Amino acid sequence: MTMRIGVVTFPGSLDDGDAARAVRIAGGEAVHLWHGDPNLHGVDAVVLPGGFSYGDALRCGAIARFAPVMETIADAARGGLPVLGICNGFQILCEAHLLPGALTRNQHLHFRNRDQYLRIGGAATAWTNNFADGQEILIPVKNGEGCYVADERTLDELEAEGRVVARYIRGNPNGSQRDIAAITNEAGNVVGIMPHPEHAVEALTGPSLDGLGFFTSALRHLAGTAAGGQLTGGAHR
Repeated sequence: MTMRIGVVTFPGSLDDGDAARAVRIAGGEAVHLWHGDPNLHGVDAVVLPGGFSYGDALRCGAIARFAPVMETIADAARGGLPVLGICNGFQILCEAHLLPGALTRNQHLHFRNRDQYLRIGGAATAWTNNFADGQEILIPVKNGEGCYVADERTLDELEAEGRVVARYIRGNPNGSQRDIAAITNEAGNVVGIMPHPEHAVEALTGPSLDGLGFFTSALRHLAGTAAGGQLTGGAHR
């Protein structure tokens, strides 16, 4: 059975086509979802792609969180639907309170666009189960507001519960606290990541094929769920 993964387009989204292509290369069926349509059309998982929703007006993602589709996604995510937010999508997940913390202007106030090494730190999620804990990967990063911030108590909780999914290594491109590049919710079905795995799925255009693992992980997770198994038990170990 081919798993159907929805990719949401907001006004200003620019990486929705790349995310849909990554889903197809991984072996899934990409289903285009529109921000104004609350119907998820029976998808098995959702990707909130990178881009500049609503022109980055106000805080990034602050308007997008009120889109009709987001109310449905938030309810479904709390019920276990796998959701991946990339860059602007990560910002939207934080604004929608599906993930803690916030993304602010890069500490140095400059846009960063480069290939970035990460270390996977939480492989027990719906989007990272094809990686090994401690595995180093290389995928692009491109953001002006990618500095992850949270209060010390939240950061300590993320660390203690194994919910830091990936950290920047060999240089922190935006000043994110504790070098955090990606986090997950308590259940492990919602993941937000600032770098772009959808741009590292083909040898012709990416610095590696490492990004493909996020999408194949979701398909593996869904296959296990459909078979009645439990490939990932959340971030807790």
